[in-house]
Amino acid sequence: MADEADQADKVRAEAKLSRFEFEQVLNQDQGGRRVTLQGRIDDQSCILTIERCAFPTSPSDLSRLPSSLQRVQNLSSNDIYAWYLASCGGQSSDTRNEDAISTPDVKVNLIHPCTEAHIKKYSRQGVRMVTETPHIYRERIQPYMQRKREEGRLNWVWNIIEGRTEQEDVILRVSGGEEGFLVLPDLNWDRITLTSLHLLAIVERRDIWSLRDLKKRHIPWLQHMREKLLDATPNLYPGIEKDQLKLYIHCACCDLSIPPPHTLAETD
Repeated sequence: MADEADQADKVRAEAKLSRFEFEQVLNQDQGGRRVTLQGRIDDQSCILTIERCAFPTSPSDLSRLPSSLQRVQNLSSNDIYAWYLASCGGQSSDTRNEDAISTPDVKVNLIHPCTEAHIKKYSRQGVRMVTETPHIYRERIQPYMQRKREEGRLNWVWNIIEGRTEQEDVILRVSGGEEGFLVLPDLNWDRITLTSLHLLAIVERRDIWSLRDLKKRHIPWLQHMREKLLDATPNLYPGIEKDQLKLYIHCACCDLSIPPPHTLAETD
């Protein structure tokens, strides 16, 4: 009897979802992966939170995942990198709603052909804290950066700066010699979800390889770039305000697949 009662309770609980009547979106967070809705069930107010589940972990399921992607749309490509939007959740049951059918639910990044360095970078690995001394930077880090540049790891950056690729994605360009820079959507942003806005600003000067090269004399230049970004972003994306933006510089010696230095802007 207890098992039958438990099963009946489960059926009743599952049936509630089909009777949910939408009223408004209360919140959307975690980069658009979780949404909280207000609505009514049986004429009573309720709150419904829906969160995307993790991808399957079995090799057999994952091996079928790329071929199961539907409505693949290329966002951009540059050198060996390409970025897409796609759907892996199947079509919406609401065939009358074109938006529901075509809305992508995954963003896909492709590196082809990849190198052993890429494989190592994207594989699960341990993390260690290292205190970088001037000696280590001079003897180990700078030669490492030089090798990576010679291997072409920054070709995709030069392609953008020199106008060979991704020019349709550039949303802001400030000319001015050493003060010149451009802004475009970061490859990790889906270009849709404003709560996870992620922009990439690439400086045109090539004499600054990493955070270590910044000196006191560069402060006015950095302040100028900061103000330009804070002024431009709300104009480019209505609904975003200055005090919602976070800007930071990436230290290129940590990751030679992105340009030194650059600034990212994202909402809280």
